[in-house]
Amino acid sequence: MTAPAFRALYERLRSRAARAAVDGRPGALCHLTPERVAAAAAEVRLGRTVSLAAPIETMPGPDDPEPAVHRMTGPGPDDAGPDALRFATDRFAMNVHGDADSHLDALCHVLFDGGLYGGVPASTVTPEGARALSVDLLADGLVGRGVLLDVPRLRGVRWLEPGDHVTLGDLTDAEAAQGVRAGPGDLLFVRTGHRLRRTELGPWNAAEARAGLHPTAVEFLADREVAALGGDGNNDTAPGAVADVAFPVHVLAIHALGIHLMDYLSFEDLAPVCAETGRWSFLCAVAPLRLAGATGSPVNPVAVL
Repeated sequence: MTAPAFRALYERLRSRAARAAVDGRPGALCHLTPERVAAAAAEVRLGRTVSLAAPIETMPGPDDPEPAVHRMTGPGPDDAGPDALRFATDRFAMNVHGDADSHLDALCHVLFDGGLYGGVPASTVTPEGARALSVDLLADGLVGRGVLLDVPRLRGVRWLEPGDHVTLGDLTDAEAAQGVRAGPGDLLFVRTGHRLRRTELGPWNAAEARAGLHPTAVEFLADREVAALGGDGNNDTAPGAVADVAFPVHVLAIHALGIHLMDYLSFEDLAPVCAETGRWSFLCAVAPLRLAGATGSPVNPVAVL
């Protein structure tokens, strides 16, 4: 995609988002109304819950050179004897925006053209944290109708190879094949098979090669007025489709449309259930950590079918 074509797409999407945000809710959250949240509860038929998160990695690998750190802090060797009351305690730290662990990107995550989504100044992101558009916007959670589109299933393959693009046509064709349609306020999830490939072939440097959405596919998100996008990779393809913009989907979705992204999820437990039941929509609940000023959060989305 040429730089001028990307810029034209960016401006077109940003203009659409500005017209849509009329109720004061930031970004695409304006599409997730209380009425749509209530309607999403009707998606529950089986009472079955499925996690969309991958286990957090604590060992270094080619896609995770700085893995999460989990350290036990108690009980210590000098604690009271076995008959006394003791507590097991631990400490946890992680690089939120890595290439292995499931996480959510806040709207302050992407700085482009000298600012954040909606013209918020870049100076609001400080060493002490973001003063605007942080993960605090989701303090009450992100709950709505989830829709899973399985692109490898559509193409008759087990996974998409790194560097392959999910096109707008793939998304509409997957809808038709699966008998589902994404709509306003939905939480859209797009499977590339990244997790299955990683499990079977081993991890690789996903920063350099991964499947993801083509920038033009972001028009689908705008057309359907989805509230959030989640992928089992980074959502962006690598190598990227735009020479001058390394993460065009992040720029278009977060910065232009105000859509929260979820990266490196796992759909390997959910997809078989959807295929078995013939239902590709479900109630979905996402609960980021309440960490003031954070640019993102580890996350464990849960589908309720």
